[in-house]
Amino acid sequence: MGNTGPAELLAIWEAGLAHHGPGRALLLHRAARPETGADELLSLPVGEREADLYALRRALFGERMQVRAECGACGEAMEFDLDTHDLTRDLTSDLAARPRGQGGGQDGPLRVVEGEWTVEFRLPTVADLEAAARAATEGGGDTGARTAAEAGGRGLSGADGDGFPGAGGPTGAGGPLGAGGPSDAGGGGAVGGERAAAGDGAVGGDHAVGGDHAMGGGGAAAGDHAMGGGGGVGGDHVMGGEDAMGGEAAVAGGDATGASTAADRARRALLARCVVSVHRSGQPVPADRLSAAELPEPVQRRLAEAAERADPAADVTLNVACPACGAATRAELDIASYLWAELDHWARDLLLDVHLLATAYGWSEPQILALSPLRRRYYLELCADG
Repeated sequence: MGNTGPAELLAIWEAGLAHHGPGRALLLHRAARPETGADELLSLPVGEREADLYALRRALFGERMQVRAECGACGEAMEFDLDTHDLTRDLTSDLAARPRGQGGGQDGPLRVVEGEWTVEFRLPTVADLEAAARAATEGGGDTGARTAAEAGGRGLSGADGDGFPGAGGPTGAGGPLGAGGPSDAGGGGAVGGERAAAGDGAVGGDHAVGGDHAMGGGGAAAGDHAMGGGGGVGGDHVMGGEDAMGGEAAVAGGDATGASTAADRARRALLARCVVSVHRSGQPVPADRLSAAELPEPVQRRLAEAAERADPAADVTLNVACPACGAATRAELDIASYLWAELDHWARDLLLDVHLLATAYGWSEPQILALSPLRRRYYLELCADG
C-alpha cells in the first residue's frame, strides 16, 4: 500500500463522490495497489480484489469491524465484531490454495463435465462482474438496483445500518488514522465506538469464504459476487444471504418479475464473457447459439461450485447465530461498500475538524492535515474549552 495519508485519502473520497459502487471500488483498489494500473486491476479475479480491500481496511481503520445484520427468521437486529486480522489471513490462505486451471497455470480455463455437457470457462474478473451489473439494469431503470437483502436487512452493514458506520466512525483513538475530534466514541478502529454490541450477536462458527457467488448458484444474482441465481439482484455488490427474502427474486419495490429478468440478463452476460467453450455430446456448441437458458440447471450449479472452489476469497459469507431465536442467518459482507462508508464518514468528520481549526487559528488545510491526529484532537479540545 502506498502513501495514503489524510490528504491522499481525502482526494480519493472527493473523486469517489462522482462515482457509484464500481467506480468507488476501483478507487479503493487503486489505493491498495497504487503501483498497478486500472486495466490490470479490472482484470484480476474478484477474490484478489476483496483480499486487497480487507488489507486496506485493516491498515486504515484497525483490526476490528463492527457489523450489523438482521435475523432472517425473527427479524432481530444483531451487532457483532469481526476481527480483520484473522479474516485477512484466511483470505490470503485461500488465494494461495486456489486450484490451477486445466492447462496447469493459474489463469488456465476450468472445466466442468456434467452428463452430456462439457464446459470450459475462466474465472470472472472485476470487469466481468461490472459488465453483468450493467446488463442487469439495462432496460429496467433502477429495477433490481437494490437487492432483496437490502430490502429485508439480510446483509451486513455498519453499526448504524444503511451501510454506514456508527457514531464513533473509523477515527477511534486506537485506529491507525487516530482520533478525529470530540465526536470519537471508541478506539481500536471500532466502527461504532461505545455503541459496539459484540455480545448481541454471535458469529456461528468461522466465516465461510466462497458462498453462492457463481454462475447459476442460489445466491444473489448480478451482484459483485453473483454469477446468476435466484436471489436478489444488485449493482456492483450484493449484501444478501444465501436465500434473500426466502429465496424469492424480490427487490425493494416487490417487483419479483423485474428481479428475475435482471438476474437472467446478468447471468447471460457473465456466461457470454466467461465461457471459453461448450461441447454437448462431444459436439461444439457455437457461442452465438448458447444462452444461459440452454445450459441445464445441474450444469449451471456445477459451474457455480467450480467457480467457488477456484476463487474462494470472492465471497465472505458469515453464519450469524441469532441471540433471540437461535436461528442461523447467512449474510455476505460487502467490503467495498463497507469501506467506502467508513471513508465517507471519516472524511466528513475530518473536514469539520479542518473548518473548526482554520476558523480558530487561521491555518490552511494542508497545515491542519500535516498535524498528527493526536495533536489535531488536542487543539480541538482547546477550542472547545476556550
